[in-house]
Amino acid sequence: MSECMHLTLCICRIGAYTCFRTLCCKGQPPPRPEYDLVCIGLTGSGKTSLLSRLCSEATDNIGPTTGFSIKAVPFQNAILNVKELGGADSIKKYWSRYYQGSQGVVFVLDSASTDEDLEMARTELHSALQHPQLCTLPFLILANHQDKPAARTTQEVGRMRTPVHTHTHLLHALNRRKQPMMHINAIDYGIIYN
Repeated sequence: MSECMHLTLCICRIGAYTCFRTLCCKGQPPPRPEYDLVCIGLTGSGKTSLLSRLCSEATDNIGPTTGFSIKAVPFQNAILNVKELGGADSIKKYWSRYYQGSQGVVFVLDSASTDEDLEMARTELHSALQHPQLCTLPFLILANHQDKPAARTTQEVGRMRTPVHTHTHLLHALNRRKQPMMHINAIDYGIIYN
């Protein structure tokens, strides 16, 4: 009987050791890949609100970004490190200093803004599309504030892609390049149109 008990204890030890190694000694899970994005747009377009919602942060008391901010937006399979650049005139001239190392661009525009502001956003969009450090990167255009009564239609905002003043070779390059556009409402976290 003692041999049988000794054998049972050995089997229990081996089983417990195997369970312990399986549960505790796996090591760290593999790291999620990280991608660096730059988020640009004019003041009041909703860049900070959008990133705050994506990071599950409160959207109360959000003011214009002075300078820049960096947020890590976690997803199940990846982490997006987003450099949000302020959209004020005094800051826009420094945008290009933050482009280096970016792997993608998010351009946020206020679809309910005035015609003058929309034209300024269009100019900034095309300036970014033609920048040497951004011209080969994936580009996403987000038309925010779709919940407002003055929000532009899909066709109106889609005209933003048409260059203001470009040479023929740049026009062909912009037309070949895909620039997906989504109509969103960052506060309610809804994608209105894809």
